[in-house]
This record gives sequence, structure tokens and C-alpha cells, in this order.
Amino acid sequence: MIDILNALALLANFVIVPALAYGSQLALGALGVTMIYAVLRFSNFAHGETMSFGAMISVLATWGLQEAGITIGSLPTALLALPISIIATVCVCLLFDRLVYRYYRTQKAAPVTYLIISVGVLFVLSGVIRFIIGPKDQIFADGQRFILKARAFKEMTGLDQGLAIKTTQGVTVVTAVVIVALLFWFLNRTRTGKSMRAYSDNEELALLSGINPARVVMITWIITGALAAIAGTLYGLDKGYKPFTYLGLVLPIFSAAIVGGVGNPVGAIFGGFVIAFSEMLLTFAYKRVIAYLTPGDWVPDGLMQLLATDYKLAVSFVILVIVLLIKPTGMFSGKTL
Repeated sequence: MIDILNALALLANFVIVPALAYGSQLALGALGVTMIYAVLRFSNFAHGETMSFGAMISVLATWGLQEAGITIGSLPTALLALPISIIATVCVCLLFDRLVYRYYRTQKAAPVTYLIISVGVLFVLSGVIRFIIGPKDQIFADGQRFILKARAFKEMTGLDQGLAIKTTQGVTVVTAVVIVALLFWFLNRTRTGKSMRAYSDNEELALLSGINPARVVMITWIITGALAAIAGTLYGLDKGYKPFTYLGLVLPIFSAAIVGGVGNPVGAIFGGFVIAFSEMLLTFAYKRVIAYLTPGDWVPDGLMQLLATDYKLAVSFVILVIVLLIKPTGMFSGKTL
């Protein structure tokens, strides 16, 4: 029984807890992609760099707050910087909509045109970010590093394997739960949220009902910008801010959105955790788990790793291809809010 508990603790430490945090980040990112697709009907490939921009503002604001001696004890100072990041990211989203997307919206451009435009916005944002903060990795975490340390867990349980939970992981999961709850309350309980859902379901009928499309578009970009800033900041806190990493996040985020059913918020959340757990489970080395669960003679010489960690992005791609082949509409078959 002790060996089974040790194996479970090992899996929790290296798979379950990191996957919950990573899945929360992907879910928030996929929600931003879903909002744009459901309301504006195009795939926003610039969303990863929008997350990077939000994280960059959080980094700069955190440095400023730390220099001024403003902190919140054991929690990361980035949580105080998050409102600044949200405001700045929302302003950037509204600026690009005003300068770029609005023109093509009035021209009734095809979705593929929007997709190409979003790639252009991606490169512009990427250049701005690297011009401001540079290409190097940045660390902006402070406060208490762990909620639970491995040594403390061993002392409490008497197990050989420890379980460590980082503060950033706990903050990520709690923040994601709160943000998702607020978003669903907004979409289902408020008049503006219902207007957005109506506009998403049937644009022409919504216009006949007196819904202001310009206001719906503005609220959509505000929500998308806020989600991008929060997701980008949480990802940076958990894994360190690496500007080039966010470009690679586009694939798992879109995979999460498509796996769940692009345009469906519930599907985006589901897809985020599917991608996160798949990546962790397929790249984890199971040798020590097998050693706990089988006799010593049965322990293999290799790491028993299905895929090297370098192939994490390949997992997202393979899952995306499988879903597109089997059920292109996604698990929740959604296209509406």
C-alpha cells in the first residue's frame, strides 16, 4: 500500500499538479480565442503574442512596484500589477481593432483575410515586445515560493516521495476558477452578455432586435484582452517570462479551442485540460512509478518515457489532427457562446 501511495505522490508531483496549472493557463488562452471566433468569426493567431504583451506589462509593472517597496507578502507582486496589464492589453486590442480590423469588418472581408491580418498583427506585436523588453528570459516572481514543500509532505505522510505545490501553481488554478466563473456569470446573467450570445448565434436577427454591433465588438475585445493579460501573466509567473515561448503557445491554445469545439467556452476549458494532461502524461518518465508498483527485477533499464519533453508541441499537433479527422466540430460541437 505504501508503494502505491508513493507512486501516486510521484505522479501528483510531476504530472497532476503541473497539468492542472498548465491546463488552467491554456483554458484561459483558449477562451480568448473562442470569444473572438464566436463573435467576430475569425481565428486570431495574434492571441499568443497578445498574451506575451500582457505578461510583459506585468513584468515591467512588477519591477516598478518592487522598486517602490510595494508587495503583498507571500503572494507574487504580479497580482498587484495585473490590473495595469489588463488595462494596457485591452487598450492594445482596441487600438488594433480600430486601426486594422474595423476596416475589413466594414468591407465584409472573408474569414481567411482576417486570419492573414491577425498573422501580420502577430509580427507587429512580437517586434514591439522585443523592442521594449528584449528577447531574454525574465524572472518577476517573488513572495513565498511554495504552498507545500516536498520535505513537509514527507514528514506529514511518512512517504518516501514528496509533493511540492508552488505558490504560482495555486494562484493560477484559483485565479482561473474565479475568472471562468465571472465570465460565465457575465455571459448568462447580464444583459450585455446575453446580447453578445444573441449576436454570436444570429447576427442579422440580433441587429433587428436593436443590439448595437459596435458595442458588442468592443466588449468582446475588452474581454479578450483581459483574458490574454491574465493567461499570459499566470503562464509567465509559473514558468518564467520567455518572449519566444508565447509564439509557440499558439498551437496548444488553438488545439485546446478546437478539441473542445471552437466557439464554445466550455469546450475551450475542457480542451485546455485535455492538451495539458496529454502533454504531461506522454512526456513523463514512468521508471520510478513502475519501480514502486512492480518487483525489483521487473524495473526496466530505460526511463519508460513515451516521448521526450522536446516533443510536447507535437502532442498538441497530433491531438489536433486526430480531432479534425474524427470530429471536426470538436467534442462539444460548439460555435456559439
